[in-house]
Formats: sequence, structure tokens, C-alpha cells
Amino acid sequence: MSELKVSTMAEMMASGQQPDVLFWVGCAGSFDDRAKKITRAFVKILNNVGINFAVLGTEESCTGDPAKRAGNEFLFQMQAMGNIQVLNAYEVKSIVTTCPHCFNTLKNEYPELGGNYEVKHHSQFLQELINEGKLTIEGGVFKGKKITFHDPCYLGRANDVYEAPRNLIEKLDAELVEMNRCKSNGLCCGAGGAQMFKEAEKGNKEINIERTEEALEIQPNIIATGCPFCMTMMTDGVKLKEKSTEVQVFDLAELIAQAKDL
Repeated sequence: MSELKVSTMAEMMASGQQPDVLFWVGCAGSFDDRAKKITRAFVKILNNVGINFAVLGTEESCTGDPAKRAGNEFLFQMQAMGNIQVLNAYEVKSIVTTCPHCFNTLKNEYPELGGNYEVKHHSQFLQELINEGKLTIEGGVFKGKKITFHDPCYLGRANDVYEAPRNLIEKLDAELVEMNRCKSNGLCCGAGGAQMFKEAEKGNKEINIERTEEALEIQPNIIATGCPFCMTMMTDGVKLKEKSTEVQVFDLAELIAQAKDL
């Protein structure tokens, strides 16, 4: 990220500034090589439209979502309380994140531990920028392309965010095609609920393969998602089906960054 303009909260505070929004990067966006591309794309968009934002940098820790989903409430509360202390010390009011797991945990589970913030998923944040006229997307790059959107569980069913991602895809001047199971009836990619970190249980088929098959049935050019976990599962599914040359998997931020040639 060295060539991109990204300030930490510590740097901002040292210079007497307060960002308008904190970008919560998340574990995947920080450490996973594929998810880092999502982080970079989102930062490029924020810089392009002149958003005053900062990250916690090394002061950011895991939200505790995997620990909580795996049943370790004690570890979750330890991780959460550590983050809340840091966030409250910086007087953070508004947070945006590219990870639905972080989004759901920060938004719905931190308040009861003393962490009260306005939390938005990046699809909502980008939609607001478009509505306010700050972000414009010139169609053309994706004209004639068929894009299907896979609903992340913690974005869709857990928080009823269905329209913002689809509105962004329609702004790309692409054809939005829906899978048979979508929106509130969407099928999990198989990574949620800490399943990402354990061996699969016995069965006839991996869930991500089932979901990838549903996507491939409608013959899209691109499978779009808004979650780094879903990104891993859908990409693996497309590779297993040997369709990587025909079907690409992108995050919403990456699609917009491409459309704006960032």
C-alpha cells in the first residue's frame, strides 16, 4: 500500500486531525493476498473521490467473529474489548469495511460491550457516494457483460443489505443476472460461521461447489461478491470447474475501480 495515500489514526491524531470515516480493513483484507487486492481497489476509490479516511494499521485486531462463531465467547469478548478500547480512545464515530463478517460484528455485537459506531459495508458506502454525486461511474468497460451477484450471508440475511450491491452492478452498464437462489433465499458459500477454518464434514459435495454450479448455470462472465471469504470459496469453485479463463470472480470495489480505470 506504500504508493497509495493511507493515513493511520495515530498519524491523524498526531497532526490534530480527525478522519470522517475509519476504514476497517479486517484480517482477510490485511493478510490474504487475494483480499489485499480488494483493499487496494477500495482505497483507490476513496482517494479518487477525496474521502478523508484513516486505518488503525497495526492497532487493528481481529473483530472476534471467527472465535464467536466457533463457540469461544471468552476469546471473542477479549478481542472485542481490546478493539473497543482503541476505537473509543480515538473517538471513532463512523466505520466502513469491505468484510461482511467485520460489518456484522462491529454493527450488531459491539454495542452491548460499549462499542457504539455507525458501521457501513462498502457497498452501502459506495452507493451513498453515488447518490451524493461524489462518485460517478462511466459505463463501457462492462457493457455487454453478464454479472451475477452472490449474496454474502452476513450482508444479506443477517443485515438485509440486498439492493446496494445490485445498484452498483447496474451502474456499471452490465447485465445483472440472478441465480436461482438469491437475496433472502441465497445459498451460503460455505465459509461463514467459522467454517472457513475447519475441515469439511462428510457429505456428497462441498457447499462452495454447489454454489459455483448455480452461478455457472446462468453462464455469467463475472461472479461478483462483497466478501473476502466468499471470494475465496467462489474462486476455488470456479478453478475446480476449470472455468477460470471464462468466468472471473471480482469484489464490487474491484469492478468499480476497473470501471474508473484506477
